[in-house]
Amino acid sequence: MLIIPAIDIKDGRCVRLRQGKAEEETVFSGSPEDVAKRWYELGAERIHVVDLNGAFEGKPVNFRIVEKIVKAVPIPIEVGGGIRSLDDVELYINIGVRFIIFGTSAIKSPEVIIKSAERYPGRIILSLDAKEGKVSVEGWKKRTDLSIIELAKRFEKFVCSIIYTDIKRDGMKSGPNIAEAERLAKAVNVPVIISGGVSSLDDIKKIVSISKCGIEGIIIGRALYDGDISLVEAIKIAKGE
Repeated sequence: MLIIPAIDIKDGRCVRLRQGKAEEETVFSGSPEDVAKRWYELGAERIHVVDLNGAFEGKPVNFRIVEKIVKAVPIPIEVGGGIRSLDDVELYINIGVRFIIFGTSAIKSPEVIIKSAERYPGRIILSLDAKEGKVSVEGWKKRTDLSIIELAKRFEKFVCSIIYTDIKRDGMKSGPNIAEAERLAKAVNVPVIISGGVSSLDDIKKIVSISKCGIEGIIIGRALYDGDISLVEAIKIAKGE
């Protein structure tokens, strides 16, 4: 199982938000690429990058920062936030981003995900961000009436994995919604990556215990930055060491 450190970029800086609220940010570094180097040196095998400005504005904004991250570390980078078109996908693929994450487009422009998956098989990830079981889009500002499983099933044959985030828990260190992640993983034929609220090594142990149902990774943000979780220890647990 992968432990995937998160780097959220807002105004060119590495930040963490609480429940996706732009007004509740904590700045951790003015150099996201240095943060990426730090996680790589501690053993990270993939890094999760979100362009928060892009998510709010509906277009890539921090592209040059992402490019610096890609150049800084030799491990796969997955990127999301404001990706709405095939041109956006190609922009990132051309600088070496390994995985492209779609969220809002699953609702507004599903054909973009399908076309991207056809052109870049095995490199498209669907991100499902939910509050009380219902998917939210546009930087979590709008809630839909769609359940995560309903939307996941629409795209499972096109994507290589699905990221599930419980918005209420994101950045809160209140523990991930393991039950819902397990339910999703059992309902689809594509691996699930769990995100939102991971706060301790015990959380990781619990997720590892259900990994056989189809959980392939854990995205960790604030708990790493605050020092509540050691990346080295988290990776050891994930690998069964």
